Amino acid sequence: MYYASELGWWTFWLYGWGSWIYWAFLLWMLIYCLRNDPERYIWLWVILIFQPLGAVIYFFARWLPSTRLEPPSYLRKWTRGGEIQRLRIAANQIGNPHQYIELAEALQETGQTEAAGDAYRAALEKDGENLQALWGAAGVDFRDEDYAAAREKLEKVLAQDPSYKFGDVSLLYGKVLYRMGEREAAREQLEKHTKRWRHPEGVFLLATLCADAGQMQQARDHLNGLIMDIDGSPRAIARKQLFWKSRAKRLLRRLPAA
Repeated sequence: MYYASELGWWTFWLYGWGSWIYWAFLLWMLIYCLRNDPERYIWLWVILIFQPLGAVIYFFARWLPSTRLEPPSYLRKWTRGGEIQRLRIAANQIGNPHQYIELAEALQETGQTEAAGDAYRAALEKDGENLQALWGAAGVDFRDEDYAAAREKLEKVLAQDPSYKFGDVSLLYGKVLYRMGEREAAREQLEKHTKRWRHPEGVFLLATLCADAGQMQQARDHLNGLIMDIDGSPRAIARKQLFWKSRAKRLLRRLPAA
């Protein structure tokens, strides 16, 4: 058996265990790029052509600036198994909405969405107006593409507290209306939302609705405003919004000339 010291590092990475690590890393970057990057076609060429450094370049240039460094959900599920079991016991023994909400949030954070939905529904059976339970259950409904159920819950939250979760509820409500095909209602909601909260996703979706309605100048104004918002943000925040800036620039290039 040959070792890295005998073959040299390059041979080790090419033929030894290092090759498996590299190909796994390359596949990870390719999948992430295809699923998330608005400039995916340019960066796919970078990853594939500039071997073996393409994936490394992508990691530092695109993945790292735009991703929160958190362990994957399956690992969190394993490390928090004891905590979730304690929360499940507390929910069964005490049975208040608070215990079910704590359990649901822990399940959601570990990728157990279906079980989280059951826990949120159990909390709502105890208190149908609980804001945390309504918000959490609406998020599960949205991921399950049950937009009508999500809309009902979000409207209850907004009726009690229009500023709940610092605009996150307002934004999700606009997205639900958009997914339901209610474009005018979605636009009205997002116009109201973006006057108070400048979430890049909300501004981008509003610009998309304007473009779909043939209002190209308004779409340009929203997209340019989104880019300026990001450029004017602290560097750490701007890096997190890298993909929304790229999407805005891409849509601006696609809009017909004035």
